[in-house]
Amino acid sequence: MPPRIPPPSRAIASILRCKHPFKIRRQYATAVAPAASHEQMTQSSPPIKRYPATQPPSYKPPEFRKSQLLRQYASLLRSTPLMILFQHNNLTSTEWAGIRRELTKALRKVDEAMVAAGQPPQNLAEGIKVQIIQTGIFASAIKIVEFYKPDSQSSPPAIDPTDPATPSSAAIPIVSPDASKLTHTLSEAAHQAIARKSHPLDPLLSGPLALLTFPTVSPQHLKAALSILSPSKPDFPAPTRKANPGYFELPVQSGLQKLLLLGARVEGKIFDSEGTKWVGSIGGGLDGLRGQLVSMLQGIGAGVTNTLESAAKSLYFTVEGRRTMLEDEEKGVSEEKTEEAKKPE
Repeated sequence: MPPRIPPPSRAIASILRCKHPFKIRRQYATAVAPAASHEQMTQSSPPIKRYPATQPPSYKPPEFRKSQLLRQYASLLRSTPLMILFQHNNLTSTEWAGIRRELTKALRKVDEAMVAAGQPPQNLAEGIKVQIIQTGIFASAIKIVEFYKPDSQSSPPAIDPTDPATPSSAAIPIVSPDASKLTHTLSEAAHQAIARKSHPLDPLLSGPLALLTFPTVSPQHLKAALSILSPSKPDFPAPTRKANPGYFELPVQSGLQKLLLLGARVEGKIFDSEGTKWVGSIGGGLDGLRGQLVSMLQGIGAGVTNTLESAAKSLYFTVEGRRTMLEDEEKGVSEEKTEEAKKPE
């Protein structure tokens, strides 16, 4: 038996019988907009800013990650007086975490020892970092830092960077009115300054590299870092298992076997691995180095004084000997004359 459908209500039935149940009422605006003033029609719109006021146009696109890495590496090279270069071979994240943990632990012990010795607290361990770098970009950055020396005594720019007619590759003229001149790291002038130039560190800039950066030159912290990352007896012995059992964990040891000390950059000077170890073996740190320099200068001064005194003494003895000789000759001549005068005729 089919189901019963209830009859529709009166409202629904009236809607179904209607040909146009839903009528759309259209409303038209009758108000007239006021006419624009003459000043608004003649006034020109402000120029579109193509570059922010704090970011001049660059030869290389600044939005790329490579450009930002170049700026970061250049800033790091200008502000870091001591950096150690390592080659790493496929270290895992667990190995890096263990190495950083042991390195931080050793550097903090150096800070504590310096404070215990009466020196002011510096907390250099917090500023010493290990980071992996892009080798090719770092090579370009170090060439820019070394070879590109823009003139700081220059006139202000004469080109407006907000002008839409300025090409994207143009630069704000900081050194000269020429639009191809720039002073920042991503400029065309910096790019041309390093073209076809080689750096003494170029032979080491190959393969995967890592940097150990120090905020200041501290031979004590460098010695502690080399004792962890590149131990060698007798100057840089590794910690004992009893004193530091975490150093001998498998991830740490396997990671250290993949690290190779290449060289260092100390105050703009390039050192090989032996020179790096010499810097870390300076006794007493910078104070000890200053003491050695003072003693050396004192020794040089004493040597110069003895040399001058010996020359003066030898000259004095020579003159005195000559004077004595002349006096003796005069006495002999006078005695002969007196004897001849006493002789009878």
